[in-house]
Amino acid sequence: MTVAPVRPNSRDAVAARGALPQVRGYLRRHHESPAQIDIVVEETREALVLPRAAVELLATILAHMAAGRGVSVVPAHAELTTQEAADLLNVSRPYLIGLLDAGEIQYRLVGTHRRVRAESLMDYKRKDDQRRREAADALSAMTRELGFG
Repeated sequence: MTVAPVRPNSRDAVAARGALPQVRGYLRRHHESPAQIDIVVEETREALVLPRAAVELLATILAHMAAGRGVSVVPAHAELTTQEAADLLNVSRPYLIGLLDAGEIQYRLVGTHRRVRAESLMDYKRKDDQRRREAADALSAMTRELGFG
């Protein structure tokens, strides 16, 4: 398993920008749709049956690709090396080790090597993103109260 992102070239980004509104529009119009979505390949008329959750994930992937950002898909049960986990958080490996040692992110030892579950890493990222949003909101409120905004 690799966590290296797939980086879209300019053609990929253009294609993603074209497909994204269609996929989002379908999901929005059919928000009560069943757990599976039938897709027909235009040139061969081949029918594909996809789980709705996969199509929702596809919309997220397309949004990142449309913006020119690389995308990685990592199974929740995957175990990452500390370098892979640090790369996903966009932090240094020593900083990540500090988070592990502080109990912020769960890990296990395989011999002398730490392995981080992707699910635990994403839980930390969600909580950290929430803390950052709350801090930014508090700072904005203080700025308005002081008459600077």
